Amino acid sequence: MRADPSSPDLSVGELARRSGVAVSTIHFYEARGLITGWRTPGNQRRFARDALRRVAFVRVAQRVGIALADIAAALSTLPQGRTPGRADWARLSRVWRSDLDERIAQLRKLRDTLDDCIGCGCLSIDRCALRNRADRLADLGPGPRRLWIAPAADAAGKVPARAPRRRAGAVR
Repeated sequence: MRADPSSPDLSVGELARRSGVAVSTIHFYEARGLITGWRTPGNQRRFARDALRRVAFVRVAQRVGIALADIAAALSTLPQGRTPGRADWARLSRVWRSDLDERIAQLRKLRDTLDDCIGCGCLSIDRCALRNRADRLADLGPGPRRLWIAPAADAAGKVPARAPRRRAGAVR
């Protein structure tokens, strides 16, 4: 059943169908505050059409490994009670730009470094970029020293001491 295109709102089923997610996902997103709905006098869930954009944003952000808590924090900066405009989304984009650039750089380095390993798999060949003969990298501290791209300093000039929590494809 299709929603009336002139209607300003969508049922939970229509939002799910249009977004390409299960109804349970819509309920989950709503419970986490990622989207907001309301009940009609007949006790049916309804959502504004701008929920389509929010669900799309959540799905893409999750796809690239951004934690649901970080997505929720970003969405909480958008206005409630009106459809976010270009300036609202641009502001959110500016906040995420450096993190996304770092993620892209890290993914490129991982992809380019692992080309030889995919064919080899042993991590012991002389030209292996991951090889750490005699564990010499231990003196530099813990973590993936040859693959890790250090995150840029935050606004206060502090660099995170550990890898950010990121689980690709994870729903939080």
